[in-house]
Amino acid sequence: MSTAVAVEKNRAEAFAERMATLMNEAALALMISIGHRTELFDTMAGIGSTTCEDLAEAAGLSERYVREWLGAMVTGGIVEHDPRRNSYRLPPEHAMSLTRAMSPANLAVTAQWIPLLGAVEDRIVECFRSGGGVPYAAYPRFHAVMAEESEQTVLHALLDDILPLSSGLLARLYDGIDVLDVGCGSGRAILLMARRFPRSRFTGCDFSFEAIATAQVAAEAAELPNLRFVVADAARLEEDRAYDLVTTFDAVHDQVDPAQVLRNIHRALRPGGVYLMQEIAGSSHVHENIDHPMGPFLYTVSCLHCMTVSLASGGAGLGAMWGEQLARRLLEEAGFTAIERNALPHDAMNHYWTATRTPV
Repeated sequence: MSTAVAVEKNRAEAFAERMATLMNEAALALMISIGHRTELFDTMAGIGSTTCEDLAEAAGLSERYVREWLGAMVTGGIVEHDPRRNSYRLPPEHAMSLTRAMSPANLAVTAQWIPLLGAVEDRIVECFRSGGGVPYAAYPRFHAVMAEESEQTVLHALLDDILPLSSGLLARLYDGIDVLDVGCGSGRAILLMARRFPRSRFTGCDFSFEAIATAQVAAEAAELPNLRFVVADAARLEEDRAYDLVTTFDAVHDQVDPAQVLRNIHRALRPGGVYLMQEIAGSSHVHENIDHPMGPFLYTVSCLHCMTVSLASGGAGLGAMWGEQLARRLLEEAGFTAIERNALPHDAMNHYWTATRTPV
C-alpha cells in the first residue's frame, strides 16, 4: 500500500469516527431537550445524588422513561452513575449549562431546536426537490421555544446592556417616548420595557395571531395601560414618523421582504429616532464562517426554519446567516445613518445593531 493510499485510509477512518461521534451528540441533543422540558435537570440539581426511582418520584414522571433517559445521560458523560449505590448525580459544573437557575447560560433551552426542526424534515426534503417552503404553522412549538431563547438573550440583558447601547436612550424612555417592537412574538421584551418605563408608550406587533393572543393575556394580567399589541405584517407597516424607538429581536432575516421591513421601520421613526436590531452574528460569506463556533447549528436552523418560512410566502429567504455585510447594506439602503454593530459578552450568537433616522 502506498503512502498516499494509507493517508487516505486514515482520513476515512478518522471521518468515520467523527460520524459516530456526531450520531451520539445528535441523540444527546434530543435527550437534553427532553431533560429540559420535563425539568429533570432542575430536579437533579436540587436533590443531589439520587436513585432512578426517587428522581422519577421527585419529578412526577414515569420511572421507566426516566431510567432510559438516565442511560443516555450516563453513557453521554452528562450524568455520573455509582453502580454500587445505584445512584445518579448531575455534576454542578454540568448543571451550570443545563438548568433554569443558570439562565441565561442554560444551553438546554437551545437544544429544543433539534427536535422542533426534525419534526419538519419530511417537508424540507420535499422542498429540496420542488422548491417553496414550510410555513410557520408547521412549527407548533416555535413561539414557546423562541420565547425561552429571547428570555435568555434579550430579557436578562435588556435594561443593563442592550438599551444603553444607544446613548441617552434610557433617559428618553424614563421621560416618555413612543416605542414599537416589530415581530414581538409573545411580547416578553416589550412587557418588560412597559413595566420599567411607565411614562413611555409601547406597541408590539406580529403577524402571528397565536403569538399576539399570548402577549395580550400577559399584558392584561400585568395591567399595563401603556402597552398594546396588534396583529400586523411588518412588510405592510404604513406608519410615518410615529415612534421614537423601534426594536426587532431576531425578527428581520426570516421576513418575506426584509428590505421593505427595514424601509418601513425607517419611515415609522421620527427624525432622530433610534432603531435597535438583534440579529445572528456571522458573515455573509460562508468561507468566513468556517471557524464560527455555532456555524453548523445556525445554518441548520436557517435551512429548516428561517429561510424556509420566508420562501413559503414567496419571500426573499435570506436565512439566519444573511450576515453583517448584507445587514449593513440593507440598513444603509433603507436610509439609516450612524449604524453601529455591537457584540455583548452574554450572547455569542447575536449582534446588536443601533441606527438612527437622520434628525432633519
